[in-house]
Amino acid sequence: MSRTVRDLFDRWEQVWHERQYDLVPSCVGPHYIRHDEEGDRTVTPESYAAELAAIHQERPGIRVLVYDHAFTDESAWFRFTFVWPDPATRERRSRAGMQSYRIEGGKLAETWIALLALDATWPDATAQERWTVKRPA
Repeated sequence: MSRTVRDLFDRWEQVWHERQYDLVPSCVGPHYIRHDEEGDRTVTPESYAAELAAIHQERPGIRVLVYDHAFTDESAWFRFTFVWPDPATRERRSRAGMQSYRIEGGKLAETWIALLALDATWPDATAQERWTVKRPA
């Protein structure tokens, strides 16, 4: 994996886990194409930063647990689970998924995400410590 791609996803992890929305323009291209549950759409860094802030407000404490990944200079994919405490009951909620990215000019240009049902998880006992560093086998 190139240093550029590692740095990109290290920043992207900071956006998600540390709410550093000011980093979104350094991670997302000017026209970020998303293929997700809302359909196919194009977002700007500013609109996507606002969307992420809304997700964090709706699901305080949300984390992205990564179990496996692969990178090239032009693409990446992750097998992950979103986890968060339910705001009303504090019960642990989750959604497992897979996401692939197209990278252009060192930024996220396009993504495809598939999520499993609410409370779905992967069978892995432990997630990676960091998104870009695999657990020892």
